[in-house]
Amino acid sequence: MASPIISVKKLSKTYTSYRKQPGFLGSVKSLFSREKVLSEAVKGISFEIDKGEMVGFLGPNGAGKTTTLKMLSGILHPSGGEARMLGYTPWERKADFQKRFALVMGQKTQLWWDLPAMESFLLNKEIYGIPDARFKKTLDELTTMLDIAKLVDVPVRKLSLGERMKCELVAALLHNPEVLLLDEPTIGLDVTSQLAIREFLRRYNASSKTTVLLTSHYMEDVEALCERIIVINQGQKVYDGDLDELVHRTLTHKILTVTFTERVAKERFAGMGDVREHSPQRVVLHVPREQAKAVAARVLTELPTDDILIDEPPIEDVIRRVFAETHAS
Repeated sequence: MASPIISVKKLSKTYTSYRKQPGFLGSVKSLFSREKVLSEAVKGISFEIDKGEMVGFLGPNGAGKTTTLKMLSGILHPSGGEARMLGYTPWERKADFQKRFALVMGQKTQLWWDLPAMESFLLNKEIYGIPDARFKKTLDELTTMLDIAKLVDVPVRKLSLGERMKCELVAALLHNPEVLLLDEPTIGLDVTSQLAIREFLRRYNASSKTTVLLTSHYMEDVEALCERIIVINQGQKVYDGDLDELVHRTLTHKILTVTFTERVAKERFAGMGDVREHSPQRVVLHVPREQAKAVAARVLTELPTDDILIDEPPIEDVIRRVFAETHAS
């Protein structure tokens, strides 16, 4: 059996800061005595990721997602635990290791702001020692897939946010990394740009078998790209497994949205489920999962139905409930 591409065991990171009392007197006192404050960003998490997997790494702000990605990329040294990626210990920062992965952070850029993206691409070519023929082939493939071939000679500052993110992905993938760490790659993008980035990542992962660890606050990213998710909260792992399994385990209802050809009183839905919205010719019901089909059949039989939709609750509700359970425990 092949070894996992990423292996994390009881990884932790604690930040140290110092609290100073306010005012001039507090500043003087701090010269002689300071109160140390410890903040646990990551608390002993463990997981493994196999080659070619695309895994969603989820959690609220401050959960420890970005800190974990920075430790996996070698930017930060952990306070405890172990991590191996591609057979290397990341924070040893060996040159061979750094040529085999890429980190893309949606809120930080690696492109030169006042220069065309092509200048950054050429710089990365030299940094990673990419042969001319391979560089041209990879660049052509990536810019074609992302539809930005005409934009690579435009100064980065003149590109839209979506266009810049596409160029960021090209810069990160020119050396054909085996692991791609993505931290909020669609943050702030419009809907069209988000869809384009998702479709590119899906196609790229399928064709290259690159292992992807993705953090995002847009649940559409996770639903579209990841079958498996890892959820952390307050630095601790609270779930690791199949996304659909979590949905079925956590949420006990389905959503029925029904429109009618004529007015229907709210009282007609007694015993069918929890009425969440109602107007004379439309109703939204929350129905126990195992009763959804039976209730839908009853609605179609007993009421003047024009259309009926049966939906799963949004993934945001699933994650929110996982966090609530964590806080309760």
